[in-house]
Amino acid sequence: MTSATATKDSAPASVAPSKPGQAAQPKGLLASLNKPRKPKEFSKKELVDLFRGLGSMLRAQINTADALKYYSHGLPNKPMVDALTAIREDINCGINVHEAFRRTGKFSETIVGLVQAGSDAGQLHQAFQSLADRLKTELYFQKQLKKATITPGVIIAVLTGAFIVSQVKIVPQVEEMLNGVGAKPDGMTAISFKVSHFTQAMWPVFVMTVIGIIIVIARSAKVRNLILGFVMSKWRLMRLLIMSTRQMTFISTIRLLHSNGINLAKSIRTSANSVRNTPFYDELRTAADKYENSGVPLSTAFAKYTSVDAQVTHMLAIGEKSASLDAQLEMLSEMYEEDAQNHMTAFSAAISFIVLVIAVMLIGAVFVGTFLPIFLMGPKMMQAGA
Repeated sequence: MTSATATKDSAPASVAPSKPGQAAQPKGLLASLNKPRKPKEFSKKELVDLFRGLGSMLRAQINTADALKYYSHGLPNKPMVDALTAIREDINCGINVHEAFRRTGKFSETIVGLVQAGSDAGQLHQAFQSLADRLKTELYFQKQLKKATITPGVIIAVLTGAFIVSQVKIVPQVEEMLNGVGAKPDGMTAISFKVSHFTQAMWPVFVMTVIGIIIVIARSAKVRNLILGFVMSKWRLMRLLIMSTRQMTFISTIRLLHSNGINLAKSIRTSANSVRNTPFYDELRTAADKYENSGVPLSTAFAKYTSVDAQVTHMLAIGEKSASLDAQLEMLSEMYEEDAQNHMTAFSAAISFIVLVIAVMLIGAVFVGTFLPIFLMGPKMMQAGA
């Protein structure tokens, strides 16, 4: 019995590696594979519908748990149904509303902060409505930006593909036809064929390079910021559009939080999450720390530690001196929203013009590279045939 037990107990030790560091490697690999992923947050469109529905039911004197129950009933979005059910169960167990939202992992800290502000102030319906309005505005600008960039990008990609196909498939056939009748290319025809030879040799490298660049830009926020910073430094309209959009986003968030009872330093820190992965993120958190711990005025903290426009610091100073900070924040958010709309319109017009120019150039290149050699060499082909 003792011998069997000893053999059984010693079995795991026999399979353990002699070197102590070897066991940590597969264990660490398994741990990394089994590490739970962060839950995916809901889209802005889903959140707008959710907060609108909850806000309307709370205004009708329906309590929060029942509002969550009624909204989730029959909802086709199963992940949202599960999240709302979990929130309702936590609320029924006595957990605060904002903490129940946070526990799902599907709502940003900005949303949780505003829910907390509305709950503490007894104005949760107003907080939900404010969130719906804010997200609706962000969704509108997001759609405008995609419309201004994605559609032109697709058009340019299609025309570029047509140019490559013409140079790789059609022009070589024209060249072969001319060689078959003994016609020697000259002038523009020779240049066209040289361009075709270069395109045939380089198009795989070009396509792979473009795909690689797109993947790097899509996966790396640092690369996106570097490229965006370079474009902003060279193109004034882009700089005005991006700066106005970012400042509109975090100023509006600060106003929503502060007007619903969240202290100013926490409002600034929470609003920084709305511009994460931008230079404003660290700047806003630094300004909030200086304002809270060093006792400097808010306008001074923004002027010294952030890159906001001078208009922002000027109006914040007025708000501090006249005790009208909420009014000044509201005015700034509306002003930057109008500026962002105007810049977006100008940006869309500029992009449309650039796309038109590029499209004309690509269509012209396809026409010149494909049909011009035939037109120019036609007489020589007829003479050679005769």
